[in-house]
Amino acid sequence: MGKVHARISVIILCITLALVSCGTKNVTDNLPKDISERPADENSKKYDEVQLEKTKTAIESEIAKEKCTNADDWKSAPIGSKACGGPKSYIAYPKTMETEILSKIEAYNKKEADFNIKYGITSDCAMVAEPQGIKCNNGKAELIYAGQ
Repeated sequence: MGKVHARISVIILCITLALVSCGTKNVTDNLPKDISERPADENSKKYDEVQLEKTKTAIESEIAKEKCTNADDWKSAPIGSKACGGPKSYIAYPKTMETEILSKIEAYNKKEADFNIKYGITSDCAMVAEPQGIKCNNGKAELIYAGQ
């Protein structure tokens, strides 16, 4: 009789384990999610960098819609903010969009200055030369610098 009880106990144990394992979740459910599936952390440096880049790209895209046929119809403005102060570079824009584009450029410059402070960004303190003028090349405005 002892062997029969042992076999029955083993069979019941096996059936119980089989039933319990069928009801468990897939092991991969507990693994970390792919980075692309994670929600954006709006308080991260990377998130802020992406937002800055999107803003700059939007400004550049808006300007790129305009063809440069006469350099006198274009102006330049400082864009970006170095951690030491001053602009990172300059950008050409058509005078016809001056009011709207300058406000966007100034907002971008302020955002980048705030970013630099928030994350303790460092940069070289070299001054960026102002362009001497603008020329049109294949419908695109190009900045002219001294020595070109």
